[in-house]
Amino acid sequence: MARNQLDLFGADQPLFDEDAPPVYYHGDPDRVRARLHRLIAEARAADTLPWDNDSVRLYRKIVPQMVLWLPEDEAKQLCFDFEEEIRRLLAA
Repeated sequence: MARNQLDLFGADQPLFDEDAPPVYYHGDPDRVRARLHRLIAEARAADTLPWDNDSVRLYRKIVPQMVLWLPEDEAKQLCFDFEEEIRRLLAA
């Protein structure tokens, strides 16, 4: 007995936008800011990458998401500072 049945929401469409970028949720700008400053300070203090390749890929993905909780100018500066340190360390 086959029936054509609508999904729970009455529409035949996906529940999630598969193309949407993942969003880091933290909610507390002060904690996000502190975490980013610690991460950048750790990179600045190093002569070579202080993290394994998986961690570097993770940080490069989540830093731009974390800064979404901060004012735009500060967010841009922190992203820039982080990427500059990564480039420096990768070149070392």
